[in-house]
Amino acid sequence: MLRHPIAACALAAALAACATPSERFDRRAADAGFATVELRGDGYRHRAYVADLARGDTLHVYIEHDGTPWIDERVVAADPTPRTPLALELMARDAGPRVLLGRPCYFEHRDDPGCHALLWTHRRYAPEVVASMSAALRGLVAANGYRRVVLVGYSGGGTLAWLMARDIAQTVAVVTIAANLDIERWAALHGYTPLAGSLNPARLPPLPASVVQVNFVGGRDTNVPPAIAASFGRQHRDAQVVVVDDFDHRCCWTQRWPQLLQRVRLSS
Repeated sequence: MLRHPIAACALAAALAACATPSERFDRRAADAGFATVELRGDGYRHRAYVADLARGDTLHVYIEHDGTPWIDERVVAADPTPRTPLALELMARDAGPRVLLGRPCYFEHRDDPGCHALLWTHRRYAPEVVASMSAALRGLVAANGYRRVVLVGYSGGGTLAWLMARDIAQTVAVVTIAANLDIERWAALHGYTPLAGSLNPARLPPLPASVVQVNFVGGRDTNVPPAIAASFGRQHRDAQVVVVDDFDHRCCWTQRWPQLLQRVRLSS
């Protein structure tokens, strides 16, 4: 038995360091009071974190950022699961029925049939990714009888949220935070290889006018600067672009999230 507090802390730190990204994400979710469930999509399995599913008729669906697709410019990550969750933190500051929906091959599913590195690198927003996530969400919505769905995505998760919206009949709003909604312009800005096989919201037809669209972007964001959202907005006139001048890509979305979410006005 370890009786010395310093030794106990050292062991705890060592165990945390050895945990996989998925295990660390699971712990963060459990600490926030979320339950872990597995959902079946279209050809893929999806890890999801849920809370208060039986409390209302409107479901808030959160989608996390792209995680770690690459270790560096040449080396693909073996596990793309996010190391620093932000959508999870946003969800923890929300209330009512809500779920964080994982992508194919994330969260311990990277060895599932059909999984390959292209699904978290170049094809991270591909039709098969969108189709499987949408199928998983439709199953959850049908099982719980939700009448309305609000899709909320951070960074690349916002791009997926927008792409999924037309596949979910109950969608009443899409809310994005620091999302690269024009992926071609975003890749060119950073000198990245184009995301061949991915869907680009800026080049797709608009969503139905009945779907409320609010796209938050930080005025100091150098990863997804306001010009990216403006480029998307020129193609989608119904999409509201809200620039928060003193925010960057990470600061200070979590702290201000309850107030920002109140700005999203849904029709009855």
